[in-house]
Amino acid sequence: MATYHSGERAVQERAGLGDQARFSLGGIHNAVPEVAAAFLATQPMIVIGAPDTEGRLWATQLVGQPGFLSAPEPDRLVVETLPQPGDPLADAIADANPRRPLRVGAIAIEPATRRRMRLNGRAVARGDRIEIDLDQVIANCPKYIQKRQPVLHTDTTPPQNRRVTDSTALSPGQQDTIRAADTFFVATASDSGDADASHRGGNPGFVDVLSPTTLRWPDYIGNAMFLTLGNLAVNPTAGLVFPGWDTGTALHLTGTARTVWDPGALASFPGAQRLVEFSIDAVREITNASPLRWSEPVFSRFNPPPR
Repeated sequence: MATYHSGERAVQERAGLGDQARFSLGGIHNAVPEVAAAFLATQPMIVIGAPDTEGRLWATQLVGQPGFLSAPEPDRLVVETLPQPGDPLADAIADANPRRPLRVGAIAIEPATRRRMRLNGRAVARGDRIEIDLDQVIANCPKYIQKRQPVLHTDTTPPQNRRVTDSTALSPGQQDTIRAADTFFVATASDSGDADASHRGGNPGFVDVLSPTTLRWPDYIGNAMFLTLGNLAVNPTAGLVFPGWDTGTALHLTGTARTVWDPGALASFPGAQRLVEFSIDAVREITNASPLRWSEPVFSRFNPPPR
């Protein structure tokens, strides 16, 4: 039976949404329903969140031809690809084995229909694929997802066209990328190491760049589970990925995050219930990280107005 950990319960109660959270608990399962398995089989991408070999959390995007995701058993997800060289999770996933599985959070999202589902569990690498024994399967609402259609999908990106750049702070160009973003994904983990990956969306400008090493974004009304903020309450480490929808570039960040509850800080973020402030420890930008390209977005009607 699904339960919340202490951090999730603490955030739910502080937000005054304990009753709603207890109702939402019914949406957390440990198996993939048949309709969800069919959904997974049509997806060309999934986002994975996990710790690297040094224990730093990262989020990354894995892609493949539809069919590369499958649930051959209700409690198992198979991903028929591995991260490319240079991906911040490549080594950790390659090292994952039955004796030492890697705790991962995953989110499959279909921008064209604004559907998404989260799948969290323990991963091992077997040959050229990842197998995840599932502990949590969660269907999420379509709020704040920008509608996009895939317009290009090729099997591979030549390695010689992929460039990896590391730093400890955002360049001016990377700051501009974040200011223009309408979507990113965040990886968190509980104090016992159980990982989760989640989606964040809004109109461009919803992520505020406070400095080359500090970001801030609003937390909008959701399902009251507070899986992300609950993890941050007991374990501040986090990883972000900003996908380049039209370029295939991936901007990965790892660091720590905290929830800001100060009502005075919310004034400049329409619709915000809380804020999250993220401190950057490391940046990795990978050009041509994904062969997917997407159409211009149709913004969600749930997005609060631009700042």
